[in-house]
Amino acid sequence: MNDKDIDEVLHQAAQTSDALEPALLQRVAASLQPLEPVRPLPRTWVLATALLFLGAAIALVAAFHAGFYGFAKMDLLERLLIFSTLACFACVAAAEFVHSMIPGSRRLFTPENLLLLASILLLAIFALLFHDYHTDHFLSAGILCLVTGVAHAIPVGLLGWLLLRRGLALNRVAAGLLGGAFAGLAGITLLELHCPNFQAFHILVWHTAVLPVSAALGALLGYLLNHHLRRTASVGPEGTRPSH
Repeated sequence: MNDKDIDEVLHQAAQTSDALEPALLQRVAASLQPLEPVRPLPRTWVLATALLFLGAAIALVAAFHAGFYGFAKMDLLERLLIFSTLACFACVAAAEFVHSMIPGSRRLFTPENLLLLASILLLAIFALLFHDYHTDHFLSAGILCLVTGVAHAIPVGLLGWLLLRRGLALNRVAAGLLGGAFAGLAGITLLELHCPNFQAFHILVWHTAVLPVSAALGALLGYLLNHHLRRTASVGPEGTRPSH
């Protein structure tokens, strides 16, 4: 290929670019105009710490209004093991929740593994500490605790999602599961602070169930949001599907 051939190729490319419709170029330019630089997200530890303060604040305020009957009934060993375990898993869940909202972040656990590990360890600690195997009012008292824990986990999860709204979850179901798991730990913390029912099966079944139920609600919310966004994206500006 000589210089003349190269000149012909460049000339043909220039003619091809001129063939683009002006209306198309105008639409491309218009779509770029709203783009503005965005502020970078705070560091992961800052966001995770904010989540921890949020969860702890809601659990403590709710326990303050309802009463710290469970905490007062515990001995030192029970307080140390239960609340240190909840705090450790809350730290991990908060960090993983933040990572799920930042594409390319390093992950230590899959959401499912974290949920399974936290549930098993909590069950083991509760089984180790509580040995009253009576089942008085098992269903009525248990459902009340489950509803109370999940009801206080919901605002933790929603406010946590709002706190991380500037992030981008590539897998919204996994992010929702992590957010729900973190919120569920806050709900269990409230129950351990407040509930004076130390019957083993009550705590093993109903208190621990707050974690998977909250995680499932978070995953469901992520799925519904993902479905809504996909459906919105597949519909044109006037309710028609875009042509391909």
